[in-house]
Amino acid sequence: MTRDEILGAASMPLASPSYPKGPFRFINREYLLIHYETDPAAVRAMLPEPLEPDGNHVFFEWMKMPDSSGFGDYEESGCGIAATYNGVKCNYSCMMFLDDEAPTTAGREIWGFPKKFGIPRLKTIHETLTGTLYYDEERVALGTMVYKQAPMDLAQTKAGMGKLNVNLKFIPDVDGRPKIAQLVGYHLQDIDLKFAFTGDARLHLVPHVNCRLADLPVRKIMYGQHLLADLTLPYGTVLHDYLDEPK
Repeated sequence: MTRDEILGAASMPLASPSYPKGPFRFINREYLLIHYETDPAAVRAMLPEPLEPDGNHVFFEWMKMPDSSGFGDYEESGCGIAATYNGVKCNYSCMMFLDDEAPTTAGREIWGFPKKFGIPRLKTIHETLTGTLYYDEERVALGTMVYKQAPMDLAQTKAGMGKLNVNLKFIPDVDGRPKIAQLVGYHLQDIDLKFAFTGDARLHLVPHVNCRLADLPVRKIMYGQHLLADLTLPYGTVLHDYLDEPK
């Protein structure tokens, strides 16, 4: 294998790459999002500087992705925090759990998504949109929402989906010291929003030492959202490099 072949590879292992080169297109991605208020001190503890809290607003999401270029068919769950970066409103990805190796590896290696293995499931049970998340055979999250009761404004919802998203990308060097420590930003692109509903929702989180979703405790449920969209996940940009900061 030549140097050019090595440098032109999409991902490891080179003999059977985990994922191809992007960007990545998602067809019929279905969301259940439950927005809630939590403890301000918990938000501040989870949010890396220089990000600042935008209130004490957290969103918990389930995503069912049946047709994802390079990644296939999988499901994902996790939480994010409403924040600001240099005064710009953004969403910070805090914890994510999914059931497929390719998007787990790609998410961590490219964008710094905080992904771990878990078993999330999103389905409609009679009149209830229901999300569950299992970690190490234990149910750690249950989310429910009324089914398609209150339509949302599609243009306004689509604009919100284009908000700046931020991850903390951290990769150690071979000696254990930090090699990459960055805030990475990206915007979802080419969004085709097919439906959007809002309504009453509930969320139950179970404390677990290796799945610390309950460290952002539910204090007040704000609302739920049920969305279906096609969209593209492009490559990101470095917003802040911790290793370039003066010592």
